Amino acid sequence: MNDMRRTLLWSVFAFSLLMLWDGWLRHTGQPSLFAPAPAVAEAPASAASANSVPTAGTALGSTQPAAASVAAASASAPAAVPHELVTITTDVVKATIDSHGGTLVKVELLKHQDQEDKTRNMVVLDKTATHTYVAESGLVGQSAGEALPNHTTAFAVVSSERELAQGADQLQVKLESVSVNGVKLIKTYTFKRGDYAIGVKQDVVNASATVIKPQLYVQLERDGSAPQAAQGPAFMGGPQAYTGMALYNAKGKYQKLDFKHIEEGKTEFEKTDDNGWVAMVQHHFTSAWLNNDKVPREFFTKKIATNLYATGMLFNLGDVAAGQTKSFDNVLFVGPQEENKLKALAPGLEYVKDYGWTHIMAAPLFWLLDKLHGLIGNWGWAIVALVVLLKAAFYWLNASAYRSMAKMKALNPRIQTLRENMKDDPQKMQQEMLKIYREEKVNPIGGCLPILIQIPVFIALYSVLSSSVEIRNAPWIGWITDLSVKDPFFVLPALMTASTLLQTWLNPTPPDPIQAKMMWIMPLLFSVMFFFFPAGLVLYWFTNNVLSIAQQWMINKQLGVQN
Repeated sequence: MNDMRRTLLWSVFAFSLLMLWDGWLRHTGQPSLFAPAPAVAEAPASAASANSVPTAGTALGSTQPAAASVAAASASAPAAVPHELVTITTDVVKATIDSHGGTLVKVELLKHQDQEDKTRNMVVLDKTATHTYVAESGLVGQSAGEALPNHTTAFAVVSSERELAQGADQLQVKLESVSVNGVKLIKTYTFKRGDYAIGVKQDVVNASATVIKPQLYVQLERDGSAPQAAQGPAFMGGPQAYTGMALYNAKGKYQKLDFKHIEEGKTEFEKTDDNGWVAMVQHHFTSAWLNNDKVPREFFTKKIATNLYATGMLFNLGDVAAGQTKSFDNVLFVGPQEENKLKALAPGLEYVKDYGWTHIMAAPLFWLLDKLHGLIGNWGWAIVALVVLLKAAFYWLNASAYRSMAKMKALNPRIQTLRENMKDDPQKMQQEMLKIYREEKVNPIGGCLPILIQIPVFIALYSVLSSSVEIRNAPWIGWITDLSVKDPFFVLPALMTASTLLQTWLNPTPPDPIQAKMMWIMPLLFSVMFFFFPAGLVLYWFTNNVLSIAQQWMINKQLGVQN
């Protein structure tokens, strides 16, 4: 039994050292032991290349060779109107639309701060010399050599409003393309108050003398570099490390498509369905093209250039007769991964909030935490309330373990005397110790049960705190202004360390001197890791320690054990 206890202690000790080393690696900017190293970013190629225009979808009836489609697209960008960048401001976003292609090239979220620079707002979509992340749309023809307006075509801005008016619920921005082979494309962006979902209506105007059979594409184009915040701490493969594509449909359900797999040509996904969406995912934020109508669509991914990728959907618009106009509506979401709002937008969209392998526990844990926040109004106090509920749920189980620990503490003088009297006969000493444990009905390792119970909850809560944008920049009290990052003054980790040492003092001292030393060393080593953890997670563990100390103290008093 003593050997088993020693083995368990050494296992915990080794795990603590491993996590301590991993925390130090991440603190110094090196890759985590449990997460892949971020891809090395290269400057993206120009998004205006012909290769960025998708080819017509053969699954939707195209007979067009791919090479011909690209060639036609590259010739479809006459410079007939001046280039203009249109900035639209609502109460929640500041968006920039490039008249070259009618493309959304920047979205700044006015209600969310940048994690690295609190003086700036969070920027999701953006197009700079070193970073490309844009939302595009356009038309492709089904016939070889058929050029139609696409995201490389010049558009003219035909609406004048740039800011959501006081008391108005929405703002529309209309752009009209130049004529390409007698066909025009009119894009109308609809921004709504308090909403990150942007309506995108596309009117295909056929002023030619012939019938056309266009396909409409919507796509997200992004380079493969992860934002700095997404390269931060990861505990046991934490979900915030993922930056890449995702898609969803009824056939294949939710699928992540890593940029690395696009490079290697190893992506497998359901390419056609009458439902679904495509998205680009990063820590806390997402962009997604949505269409909840039951209409056939083809999903695609592609590498555009070095470190530049695209994912999107193709829709067959059918015949558009000469002189006819056909309209098609999509929704473009660019915003935070607020779970409840994502659920309401489209089936399966909430999965972009990636809990990783902890999903089975993390999802219900967030549900409970969200309900508590709705009642209390503060995420920090909601975490405290969560600990109270969990302690109440496991009260009797913990009480049994604490009684075992109290009995062990009471038996320590007898065990110490036995060890001194039989130190020359270890085998007999072990037999006598086991006899005492049986007589007193004590399990020497029963006190480890509370820790074993807490570990899966601890890991799941880490995923919740790391993945939930709702807790990002959420204050608690005083100096804790963001529960999703570490305590800036390390007050909570210090309090947690003190509480852990107090809890160790209340526990029985192992009879083995080596084990006794480890019981004091391990809390100190384990506590060091908490200096790198989110303040919300430290708050959880500290609150749990305080309640555990109170319960252990009470049980020790009931059994007459001296503390």
